[in-house]
Amino acid sequence: MATSAEARVQSPVRAVTLANGLKVLIREEHTAPLASVWCWYKVGSKDERPGLTGVSHWVEHMNFKGTTNIPRDQVKGIIEQFGGSWNGYTWIDQTTYLETATRDALDRMLFIESERMARCLYHPDDCDSERTVIISELQGGENDPDQLLDQELVATAFKAHPYRHPTIGWISDLETMSRDDLYGYYRRYYVPNNATLVIVGDVDPDETLRLVERHFGSIAPGKPLSRVMTAEPEQNGERRLTIRKEGTTAYLKVAFHAPAAGDPDFFPALVLDAVLTGPKGINLWSSFRVPPPQRRTRLYRALVQSGLASSVSGGMLPTEHPFVYILSATATAGTALGAVETRLLQEIDLVRQAGVTAAEVDAARRQLKARLVFDDDSVTNIAHQLGYFETIGCPEVYADAPARIDAVTVEQVSQLAARMLTEANRTVGWILTLGLAADLLLPR
Repeated sequence: MATSAEARVQSPVRAVTLANGLKVLIREEHTAPLASVWCWYKVGSKDERPGLTGVSHWVEHMNFKGTTNIPRDQVKGIIEQFGGSWNGYTWIDQTTYLETATRDALDRMLFIESERMARCLYHPDDCDSERTVIISELQGGENDPDQLLDQELVATAFKAHPYRHPTIGWISDLETMSRDDLYGYYRRYYVPNNATLVIVGDVDPDETLRLVERHFGSIAPGKPLSRVMTAEPEQNGERRLTIRKEGTTAYLKVAFHAPAAGDPDFFPALVLDAVLTGPKGINLWSSFRVPPPQRRTRLYRALVQSGLASSVSGGMLPTEHPFVYILSATATAGTALGAVETRLLQEIDLVRQAGVTAAEVDAARRQLKARLVFDDDSVTNIAHQLGYFETIGCPEVYADAPARIDAVTVEQVSQLAARMLTEANRTVGWILTLGLAADLLLPR
């Protein structure tokens, strides 16, 4: 019987670039009469300048508001009449839109995305109404302790690189941006030579390419994009922040600057995270499908089984530029947050100084390869994987993931832990409830 990792057999990907610069990736998957279409744009919050933070996400919202040939109230219905689903998201490196439906809806899905690329309207009233929606979304996130601490932690960990800006933006920018700011950004970045179109499913590649050419071939390319970003200087000392707010629960997060997806250390970092907090998928989409608590991991045993924390997790995501690896813990009621931090850092220091074991690395490799199978469990997820890694400039990371995981050694993981999990490289964030007794701040 084949193992879960051996069952991950990929069909070949047909890659074509149109004359206008649009990259097209097509992969046949005939397991069901479905097709998934994703249109990816190489633009995210890292491309924003001061005064326009949040513009990528706002533009994404505006691109669901209808086009020259699709009234705003019909965008949803075009896909749902085929029993399909649609969505989109913005993050630090990219913005993407998707539709998944029966294969006979392929022409309609491509029509929607070609319209979105070239003919969105940006009515002033829609811009104003979305301003209200997004500000409410921001305020809702600020009321979520986990989201708030994540945002503030990343902003503290980064001093120069635009990864420090939250994808939703800063409220002062959201309050002052104009319709012209939004539309100008749309017209600059939503061009075929800054996009990748991914189609996966029960499709014929030749027929699909003809449809793509018909819908997208006449869209003019945009001007070449110049991206100049300040490299983040090496951190040379611990950074800390404390937030006090209403609530009954205290939270801890510890961030370490971590390798980008294309770095040779990326897969050792994934294995290290699996040892510390358990295996996850290797992209942003799969990170929302959180596996059950991994009770055999180092930090679960140190924090949850000891009764110090009710939960612990880790986040190591693939990014174009070096990002951060974040460890999160929620203190149990009445537990000093300082005690949680002390015990977490003790375990981190143990791994940094003594390394990991062969048994831990072997288990982590098996578990990570099993997670890859779950990441490929539908045409939607496969299309996401292909587009995500293409957009951040390292498609080989997805294509070769099982072999790269197998190649990770105990020495590589231990050496990475020694370099990355240092005091000088970490940022520590606390959320404390207002009125918390002083003795709860201290280790017990």
